Amino acid sequence: MMTKIIPVILGADLNCYNLARAFHEAYGVKAYCFGRYKMAPTMYSSILHYTAIPDLEDDETVVKLLQDFDKDHPDGELYLMGCTDQYADMLIRLHSRFPRYHCPMPPKDIYQEIQKKAEFYQECDRFGIPYPKTVVKTGPVQLEEVQADVLGFDYPIIIKPSFSAEYFRHEFEGMKKVYVSHSPQESVDIVKTIYSHGYTDKMILQKMVAGGDSNMRVLTCFSDNKGKVRAMCLGHTMVEEHTPTGLGNHAAIVTEDVTRFPMAEQIRKMLETLGYTGFSNFDIKEDGNTGNFYIFEINLRQGRSNYYMTGAGLNLAKLIVEKYEDPGEDLQVCTKETYWHLIPSPVAFKYTEDKDLVEKARHLEKIGRSSSSLEYRYDEMHNPLRFLIVKEQLRRQYGKFAKYYPKSEQDK
Repeated sequence: MMTKIIPVILGADLNCYNLARAFHEAYGVKAYCFGRYKMAPTMYSSILHYTAIPDLEDDETVVKLLQDFDKDHPDGELYLMGCTDQYADMLIRLHSRFPRYHCPMPPKDIYQEIQKKAEFYQECDRFGIPYPKTVVKTGPVQLEEVQADVLGFDYPIIIKPSFSAEYFRHEFEGMKKVYVSHSPQESVDIVKTIYSHGYTDKMILQKMVAGGDSNMRVLTCFSDNKGKVRAMCLGHTMVEEHTPTGLGNHAAIVTEDVTRFPMAEQIRKMLETLGYTGFSNFDIKEDGNTGNFYIFEINLRQGRSNYYMTGAGLNLAKLIVEKYEDPGEDLQVCTKETYWHLIPSPVAFKYTEDKDLVEKARHLEKIGRSSSSLEYRYDEMHNPLRFLIVKEQLRRQYGKFAKYYPKSEQDK
């Protein structure tokens, strides 16, 4: 008889809900989820227990929470995951203080090597993994430093903090995940604003890679506690979110055969050479002019859109429970096409610019090879509050895309 499985998740967003859903689908168990405040994706759900703890960003609060939970649940196996960069950072740093939990995260020394984009790019150089032309800054910049001829690439450019976990600790009005600068003066202003609100780490100024949302790919890997990659899944992005704080989050994906993607093998070798453990999630873009692929970053956890992987047949909970401490060395890869969406399909189909990809998604939906992050029938049955909140979240996507998407269908 299988030991009782008890998932413990730090977070309240879509990432959290989809992890809880994976555990419920695989083992029929309810996850215990903890976040700073209530969020729509996890509200009124019957597949998880949610508790709001306002000061959950404090290390000692998290340690006490997990130690007390351990004492209150002496039976069963505790599986612990974080769903934001900040929670992942905390669990990696503090795991030795709650050793009973199975925590599929990278070791502290490896995490410190590659958690920041600037350091991650150094590892990419080592393994021959291409990334866009990049200039790294360590503080506010002067106008002459960010002229196109000095940077070595033309405007517009991308600006983003190297250390996301620290950046999001210093919230401010107008905060964005990624910034697009159209001039040297705008670059000066963006960098100054970020540093003026408490951020202290490096800044990334980067050449913009040509192409829209459908030029993006997402690769998710899972490595066991020996550092062996045990699962890989590649997604072809259809469309992304475009709200200021959600820019770059995947909204719809079609999975592709990961074995036909050359960069996947380079990434596998890098992860295994480093001895990386747990989930890793990579943002990659195909240059619309050259067809070359460039890696943007690594997330040292499962991504917010992780259900695209579970929906494709690689259930994340099963990987955590059955593969992380398993002595085997088999590698599970996704080779089939499936369609995943967070937003309603009519929205995804309207705003995806690659119409061939749209037709592929339509076909996959028609033949039953599709999945939706929020629409979980079990959770909505006999649960009118959950049903209504899901329908309201989906309804709002029509307005969000009409407001924030840079080009409307009528402009084409």
